[in-house]
Amino acid sequence: MKRVNLIYRHPLYQKKYNALQKAEEHREFCNHTLEHFLDVARLMYIYSVEQELSISKEVIYAAAFMHDIGRIDQIEKGIPHEMAGAALCDRILPDCGFAKEEISLIKDFILHHRIKDTGADTPLYEMLYWADKKSRNCFACAAQAECNWDRQKMNLEIDY
Repeated sequence: MKRVNLIYRHPLYQKKYNALQKAEEHREFCNHTLEHFLDVARLMYIYSVEQELSISKEVIYAAAFMHDIGRIDQIEKGIPHEMAGAALCDRILPDCGFAKEEISLIKDFILHHRIKDTGADTPLYEMLYWADKKSRNCFACAAQAECNWDRQKMNLEIDY
């Protein structure tokens, strides 16, 4: 997981991550913390094993670490966070040793992670969407009643 550690330690990643933590410090709802990124990564990995997908663990973790890092640009500049995150991949991932093909796949994950069904013949694009939603413990959230998430997306019972 050397390359994933390089992502986390990358100066630009740290700059965006720290700005995001500060911007969300008083957020009542789900925050985009390291725990969230790790939960998403681990769930994506479970999904990939269950679906017998052949995607490297480092690519899965890279996608999870990068999928919401663009939220700070959404907060500060109004850029949709999936677009900002995909753009950051081009600036961070080459420095961490990811090949062009891997970066392209990671960007595809990020760009599609807010879409439940892309119509693709493969469960590939659903992986990040599913893990992102399943990572939230709505059933135990004190702010559940005020949450603007559709109840169909909420995890109201322990599932994974």
